[in-house]
Amino acid sequence: MTPDVGQARELKDSPECWPALPLESWEPTRFTLHMWTQIVGKVRLALTPMVNHWWNVPLYVSPRGLTTSSMPYRDLVIEIEFDFISHQLVLRKSDGNSASIALAPKSVADFYNEFFAMLRSNGIDVKIWKMPVEIADPIPFDEDKTHASYDRDAVQKFWRILASSSDIFHDFRALFIGKSSPVHFFWGSFDLALTRFSGRRAPAKPGADRITQEAYSHEVSSVGFWPGSGNVKEPSYYSYASPEPAGFSDYRVAPAAAAYRKDMGEFLLPYEAVRSAPDPTAALFQFCQTTYEAAAINAKWPRADLERAVG
Repeated sequence: MTPDVGQARELKDSPECWPALPLESWEPTRFTLHMWTQIVGKVRLALTPMVNHWWNVPLYVSPRGLTTSSMPYRDLVIEIEFDFISHQLVLRKSDGNSASIALAPKSVADFYNEFFAMLRSNGIDVKIWKMPVEIADPIPFDEDKTHASYDRDAVQKFWRILASSSDIFHDFRALFIGKSSPVHFFWGSFDLALTRFSGRRAPAKPGADRITQEAYSHEVSSVGFWPGSGNVKEPSYYSYASPEPAGFSDYRVAPAAAAYRKDMGEFLLPYEAVRSAPDPTAALFQFCQTTYEAAAINAKWPRADLERAVG
């Protein structure tokens, strides 16, 4: 029997969809997994053509974990997926062959070597830059014997949060008929993100590198989730506008737990406030909608041309 809309919403709000995952409970695993996703993500970067705003770079939430989605390789189509249910990294090829390596406690260097040995044994020859990005004090992947943690339960919880968040982001994306990014997972910053565009070009960011200039070449409102790191010590949802319009930081956003972080130039909503809300999906959707309004209203986006009527 197919559930009705109310039943489906109730299932999406079940506690299993929003597990607790304090950063300190899995930080060593989070960092190790971050490095592993960068290794696989750089293969995607190497094999796919450049797309505006680096949309060829991210991974995507799948029914079992995170996937590169389909990638061309010579006369083949291949896919690489982090399967967080069976805890394997799986290579699938359009010739019907597949291979895998175990996701288990092992160093970044060992993962790197096993992964590329699997690719080579399956006739795939690809080279990547071995240096991690967007982190402090990077260690080349093939030399990193320091980070070697893998907590299966924590990784499954992380994937479950990504899957639940992705569902809400897709609902939010569906109401926008202007240019919008996919809902995708950036392995550099280790976050799930969705970006809406006003349609107008943005002024160049003084001193920004080529990667940043391409990412923010147009006016945007972006929302996302990351598990915490650096100066944010808890899993949080975020939202920012680029360029940030006057009045953005003063806009009243919802739910009440959301607040503007001046040092980051972003609104933050603790994940714990969402998972503990009576209606987590409504709480997260409120955050998406009101932070978008903070950008669109204050920057005078042509909203009538960009938004689909609810219902």
